[in-house]
Amino acid sequence: MAADQKPEWSDPNNPENCSSVVRKGQEHEGQAASIQKNIRFQKRRNSEPSVDELYEGVLKGDRSLLARALTLVESNAEQHFQKAQQLLQKLLPYGGKSIRIGITGVPGAGKSTFIEAFGSYLCDLGHRVAVLAIDPSSSISGGSILGDKTRMEQLARNPRAFIRPSPTAGKLGGVHRKTRESLLLCEAAGFDVILIETVGVGQSEVIIRDMVDFFMLLVLTGAGDELQGMKKGIMELADAILVHKADGANKQKAEQTRKEYNRILHFLQPATKGWATKAYTCSSMTEEGISEIWKVIQSFEQTGKASGVFDERRKSQAREWLYSMITDQLEFHFYQHRGVKNQLPKLENEVIAGEKTVAAAVETLFNTFLTNKQ
Repeated sequence: MAADQKPEWSDPNNPENCSSVVRKGQEHEGQAASIQKNIRFQKRRNSEPSVDELYEGVLKGDRSLLARALTLVESNAEQHFQKAQQLLQKLLPYGGKSIRIGITGVPGAGKSTFIEAFGSYLCDLGHRVAVLAIDPSSSISGGSILGDKTRMEQLARNPRAFIRPSPTAGKLGGVHRKTRESLLLCEAAGFDVILIETVGVGQSEVIIRDMVDFFMLLVLTGAGDELQGMKKGIMELADAILVHKADGANKQKAEQTRKEYNRILHFLQPATKGWATKAYTCSSMTEEGISEIWKVIQSFEQTGKASGVFDERRKSQAREWLYSMITDQLEFHFYQHRGVKNQLPKLENEVIAGEKTVAAAVETLFNTFLTNKQ
């Protein structure tokens, strides 16, 4: 046997001991060749649905087309922007017919567990529930795990529920900048309860206050939440505070924590005019307190609509949406400007080297942006 045909496990000291024989393959009559040369495998590309197809699909509640419409509005690609805006304009008359509920809380408070229990309860009542779960994006890689659908396994299988995880994409407060558009699409698809879960609690969570009707804060016992609750900026955002995981041995302590929060809330200005914010206890494991929370939200909606506060908040949301979109578009066009792109690396190096102040560099960039066309 030739040396280049011997296997690597053959004995070099006794080359004749190798009994392996390499033979060329033979093609028999009537047998097609199994290997073809110069074949290029290409992934089949599905054609993108038109605006009219997405429009019809969303109104019919087609979950597949709704998901593709959400992907379209979340896209940062310039070619998708105009198409997304055309779709949103057509669906605009069908929005605004849901109750929008924001849910936040300290890490480990059980937001996903609560949403699954609460959402399942609402589905059993006959409601259609959409969950917009905001996942944090990595500051290093920019990626997100988007695992909320896995954590809400039971709710994800419910035919009356729809779960859409979205990355924060670096947006302050953990609310993706396209959440408002996603919310509108879900309403047009017939979902009458929209739950928006944020990444966690913080002073910047005021952003979610500008896009929901009712805002809930989930807290725990024995995790420093009593001190966390004293932060006025956080407390004044909430329409209700839920002491979560109030079951088993923790039930008595949760009741004590609820009373402590109510004492604090008594001295704070309520988040919504004409509505007294209170603390409640609930357990997603035993489902105790879940029905009470829904009654509180219904009472809030009825009270707000009767006083006009509910409609005023919706108008305020539309106004905030306008200014938020202006900010996003200015930022996009600024960084896409050819002159800014050319000057930015040089100015960045000068600022880092201490050769130019930040203010001077910014002024140079804006002069280029405002005076030169792209």
